[in-house]
Amino acid sequence: MKTKKILTTAAVVLFIVSTLWLLQRLVVPKYMGDVVEGNFIAEYYDEEKDHDVIFLGDCEVYENFSPLVLWEEYGINAYIRGTAQQLVNQSYYVLEDTLKHETPDVVVFSVLAVPLNEPAKESYNRMTLDGLPWSNTKLDAILTSMTEEEQLLDYVFPLLRYHSRITELTGEDFKYLFHRDLVSHNGYYMRVDAKPATNIPSARPLADYTIHADQMMWLERIRALCEEKGVELVLVKAPSLYPHWYDQWDAQITEYAEKNDLLYVNLLAARDEIGLDFTTDTYDGGLHLNLAGAEKLSHYFGQILRDECGLESRRGEAALEDAWAEKKEWYLEEKAQQESSLKKS
Repeated sequence: MKTKKILTTAAVVLFIVSTLWLLQRLVVPKYMGDVVEGNFIAEYYDEEKDHDVIFLGDCEVYENFSPLVLWEEYGINAYIRGTAQQLVNQSYYVLEDTLKHETPDVVVFSVLAVPLNEPAKESYNRMTLDGLPWSNTKLDAILTSMTEEEQLLDYVFPLLRYHSRITELTGEDFKYLFHRDLVSHNGYYMRVDAKPATNIPSARPLADYTIHADQMMWLERIRALCEEKGVELVLVKAPSLYPHWYDQWDAQITEYAEKNDLLYVNLLAARDEIGLDFTTDTYDGGLHLNLAGAEKLSHYFGQILRDECGLESRRGEAALEDAWAEKKEWYLEEKAQQESSLKKS
């Protein structure tokens, strides 16, 4: 009788835990509709970890650089670990997590977030943090990222945060209950549509242009971690026209790079050399590049990775050639699908 009671109790507990687990999977956001950025971080873990270059940062990396171009033209195997409004502290922890899986030759970090000394919205935090596997790194990332309204338990048990979605479920929640479709191309978010850059807001004067010491501390932690692991750190400012990148901020990043013997590339100053045309090469009026612009920028930046960082072509490596052949097929397929949708609209 005692054994039967134990087995019955265990079965009940297992049923409750399984039901809660299933319910949690059902109510958490799937990020398979208009906001796909929430899947970017998790997609990395299905990749072979043998990258020459890892990009870190916000939309200025995942919407502006095409890893396929870097592979096709330079034989560089790159991956973008970017997310919407990824803060500098979050980039540090994404880097720390990445270095548990591989040691790239180069890390390219977008500096746009460095001057920002504000906590992100919960929705942006979630896009970066939820996809990380549980570890001390993820825990530290959560604790340093949470807004005042957020609770740690909501990250540990997402059901506590999203239970109210039970009344808002759609077919997408059931379709993607146990899987997600691939939404990025090695972390790159493809857009083929175009919206010319017009009426760019004038730069708003700031009371103080000094980058906060906390933000510089996180940048220094990124630099120190790269140095510890023998990884070359490259700082980059994408050529996006907005949000405005102040000369005073640029001077502080330039000074930091020179002090620490880092390569800093301000691509805003190289727009003409890159060949960008902001009447055709942006999909949202100058904030981000579309596919045409990203391919131009990647062609230009690949030369820097080759000539300044000494990266050699890996074309001819059978496993990589096969992997990129599949990636290229899907890349071109999505490009064609997007172009077809544009013609129909």
